[in-house]
Amino acid sequence: MSRLIAINACILVVAMAASSGIANANDTTEMSWKKSLVVDLTATQTAYSDSWVGGEAGAVSWVSNLNSSAEKQLRKWFDLKSTLRLSFGQTMTQTTDSADQTKHWSKPRKSTDLIDWENIGRVTLQKFVDPFVALRLESRFLDASVEAKKRFLTPIKLTESAGITRRFYERDKDQIFIRLGLALRQIMKNVIVDSTAFTTQDSTLTDGGIESVTDVTLSINKSLRYTGKLTLYKAFFFSGKDKVEGTPYKDDWKAVDVNWENIVTASITKIVTVNFYTQFLYDKEVSHKGRLKETVGIGFILEMI
Repeated sequence: MSRLIAINACILVVAMAASSGIANANDTTEMSWKKSLVVDLTATQTAYSDSWVGGEAGAVSWVSNLNSSAEKQLRKWFDLKSTLRLSFGQTMTQTTDSADQTKHWSKPRKSTDLIDWENIGRVTLQKFVDPFVALRLESRFLDASVEAKKRFLTPIKLTESAGITRRFYERDKDQIFIRLGLALRQIMKNVIVDSTAFTTQDSTLTDGGIESVTDVTLSINKSLRYTGKLTLYKAFFFSGKDKVEGTPYKDDWKAVDVNWENIVTASITKIVTVNFYTQFLYDKEVSHKGRLKETVGIGFILEMI
């Protein structure tokens, strides 16, 4: 797993360094990076004493998010954009012991967990569409699905893609950006193979197919902003198909995967915001039903760049 990640990271670093070096050598005008770094923290807390009656239960919840991006026209014909999204949050609840009516706090449980790093190199030909190459890494900080065996940075999904892209709308920071191309994915997991000794082993599955990604960023007004991302993926081949052949799930990997994220941000003041986040996931290999997540929070925001 680590070797595959290192190979992909080296490819990206070499490509960025080569492009940057050529740009500095041949271009007389140097364009600056368009950078953005936004960090926000949302927290809520409620607690009750042991003498409180009425059945209420306390709770403590916190979520922190980091959203950053950097983009530069390295040459007149090559644009590089990198985005990084990190999220993590926990929740603790207060329960009542039926024997002595004492209120106890549960252990912190993960409520939000995301690592999403995407890099896109676009050949800007000033035509109807532009060629692109992209590398995306998706993972989680912590896998706590098995309480006795916590695992970190698993699963890891690497997606390498190449194809055509087009910006249908661009004004200031607003844009509608669509790309379509062929993609190769590696999904690496740390799997528990012995539920008694909790021994683990690494497992890697590979598939390839066609991917469509639509990025939308729109300012509705001065204080209201919408950000959306729709990813559709259709696999043409799958390295693990022999393991599911002959089972009711043999064709699940052929279904279209959907990941649709929406964020509406309302700025109350310069540092206080209200965020409404929804995510719809459909992956037939995980569940035959769609999965929906909703988050609403009031938090403090720090725009560092």
